[in-house]
Amino acid sequence: MRIGVFVCHCGLNIARIVDVQEVVNYAKNLEDVYFSTDLKYACSDSGQEEIIKAIKENRLDAVVIAACSPKLHEHTFRKAAMRAGLNPYMVLMANIREQCSWVHQEHPKAATEKAKDLVRMAVAAARKLEPLSRKRIEVKKSAVVIGGGVAGIEAALTLANAGVKVYLIEKAPTIGGKMATLNEVFPTNDCSICILAPKMSEAFNHENIEVITNAEVLEVSGHVGNFKVKVRKHPRYVDENKCKGCIDDCSSVCPVEVPNEFDYTIGVRKAIYLPIPQSTPLYAAIDWEHCIGCRLCEKACEPKAVDFNQKPEDLEIEAGVIIVATGYKPFDARRKEEYGYGVYKNVITTLELERLLSASGPTLGNLYRPSDSSVPRKIAFIQCVGSRDVKTNKYCSRVCCMVSIKNAYIIKERYPEADVSVFFIDIRAFGRMYEEFFARAQEKGIRFIRGRVAEIYELENGNLILTYENTLTGEIKEEEFELVVLSIGMEGNTDLANKLGISVGEDGFYDVAHPKLRPAETDVKGIFLAGAASGPKDIQDSVASAGLAASKAMELIFGGEAEFDPYNAYVNEEKCIGCRICEEVCNFNAVTFENKKAKIDPNACVMCGVCAASCPADAIDLGFFKEDAIVAMIDALAEEKKVEPLILIFACHFCSYGALDLAGTTKTQYSPNVRVIRTLCSGRVDPEWILRALKRGIDGVMVTGCRLGECHFRVGNYHAVDRIKALKKLLEEIGINPERVETSWHSAGEGAEIAKDIDEFVERIAKLGSIYEEVAR
Repeated sequence: MRIGVFVCHCGLNIARIVDVQEVVNYAKNLEDVYFSTDLKYACSDSGQEEIIKAIKENRLDAVVIAACSPKLHEHTFRKAAMRAGLNPYMVLMANIREQCSWVHQEHPKAATEKAKDLVRMAVAAARKLEPLSRKRIEVKKSAVVIGGGVAGIEAALTLANAGVKVYLIEKAPTIGGKMATLNEVFPTNDCSICILAPKMSEAFNHENIEVITNAEVLEVSGHVGNFKVKVRKHPRYVDENKCKGCIDDCSSVCPVEVPNEFDYTIGVRKAIYLPIPQSTPLYAAIDWEHCIGCRLCEKACEPKAVDFNQKPEDLEIEAGVIIVATGYKPFDARRKEEYGYGVYKNVITTLELERLLSASGPTLGNLYRPSDSSVPRKIAFIQCVGSRDVKTNKYCSRVCCMVSIKNAYIIKERYPEADVSVFFIDIRAFGRMYEEFFARAQEKGIRFIRGRVAEIYELENGNLILTYENTLTGEIKEEEFELVVLSIGMEGNTDLANKLGISVGEDGFYDVAHPKLRPAETDVKGIFLAGAASGPKDIQDSVASAGLAASKAMELIFGGEAEFDPYNAYVNEEKCIGCRICEEVCNFNAVTFENKKAKIDPNACVMCGVCAASCPADAIDLGFFKEDAIVAMIDALAEEKKVEPLILIFACHFCSYGALDLAGTTKTQYSPNVRVIRTLCSGRVDPEWILRALKRGIDGVMVTGCRLGECHFRVGNYHAVDRIKALKKLLEEIGINPERVETSWHSAGEGAEIAKDIDEFVERIAKLGSIYEEVAR
């Protein structure tokens, strides 16, 4: 076999730490390596052309690219291989940037030795590779959009206008999301609902959009081209065919009043209600949790629309693609106890202020303070509540500065005599016309005070004393205000992560495939992100991202077919003993039996590999992540033991491998004694691999994957947990310390946490000493 090795400098990202030429020379002496060279930037056009030229001139059968993470550029190098006439699945990557040079900056010699090991392991696996063909499947011309805010509506309309059938799913009784509750939007101060309501109506009445409100997603199965989404439509207890949206007749007789969540609890509503005046659809809904069953609304409703016999309805929707537009959760200001939110009545949030200033809000647009309904004349805004704070969220929520500036400006317009102050760390006016709007607010007489507010306490009259440091003058001050507005940030709304099988990032929002090059895509083909689902965004950026998500979805739909990587499981019938264990462990109904032999439907297989690891006869294997390639990597690692202790990590592609990459991106340093083998799921890790590694002198093995309960394949990591428990008992019986095997469960956003686990494990194994004595017994 003729293997080529290409070692990338990545400018100085790799070459500053790793001795690239030493790695190139080392690779030249490896078995079957026919060609070895270095490249300044392997992913650049010129770098790819050099690879293509080398493949052709040297008639290479397989190539190893030692560069960045395969999660970043594996597809780039596979395309280059195809242009050279080489099967794309004869390309392997050794991650010597994110998981080597970046995380071992203080140990350049150790990083170089690790890079050699990673290249040797990749070459060993490359010997076992076989040409594979991508699968194709027809894509249904339909889409599910989850979330009916402005991003979901925009995505739905873009798809529907192109002729795609769209199912728009919203958990609230109305579409519109948080934008529908806002007063005005910056920087033009347009009426928010005036802009949004026509789009809400257009979506609801579009012939290609089916709006499903009061609904929740129960389960998502299938794959790109043919997703199956189970949805539960909760009853409104109102007949939509009869309801006229008049609301007054039925709600006026309702004796129940509860805080109105659409006013962010600053107003009240009845148990039968319209969420907002512009609700779409314009049907009443009954809040069964608070309804006391008096049935007065039923008697008062002249069209006889109230129907207490309604039941939940379960739907199964088939769609080619899914767009997730679930938005964000407002930061709970109660977590910042020093500001007294929830304790002092006159401390409110920016969202509550939006409703007070809105003509459709509980005060019809009048700014009354909650304690006594007086008009406040001295108002303070406190920025970065729940953002840019190591105790809550380290990231900037982006919109908060402009939200406060907008609302301060509106208050000054309506109440010119009001004294309005904004306490800030930095003003981040990042968008077009935003800086100009900030300048207008200053000209309006709004005070901007650079400094953090340390605490707030209340006087007997309900006024509030703010203690703060003016960071420009260095003075510590106390100042009295009648109303304080906390500018709360955004937090991720990722309740569906496990059902969708997509990753959650370090910031708590859904993770994108690549923040710059693929900002609307996820690691799961056919699932896209729109709006604030992938991070804090203002309305303009939310609409733009929704358009991008819709266009990416259309690219798949109108392409007619979707391509799959050939990673699916398959059965060697000669080895199959008909034990049916694979059928028992498969959660996706991909395994069937014919003539006492297992068969796996490649279209139903999600490629987790749980069945392969469970098969006692080793009759099941996966395509690219094949058994003998992984075994070859284990053996190659054990060939040259250059560090003590030597640790092998199995990392699942979606989460723990992503977390290790993130540790590299953030330059989080950890022990250079570890070597990583990527698998699609921790459930694919065969205990025989671990035992093989230990017996060959590898001192410790970690199996890492998604957080328990958040596996991309539902229960893959639970299978791994069970196997490791059983393996530890076996190790004890054969005289190997079971402490040499460990598990670690992290999301893709937990780079620092997985690095900490690694260091602790390496330290533990170092205390246990070399495994040779235990293996030799």
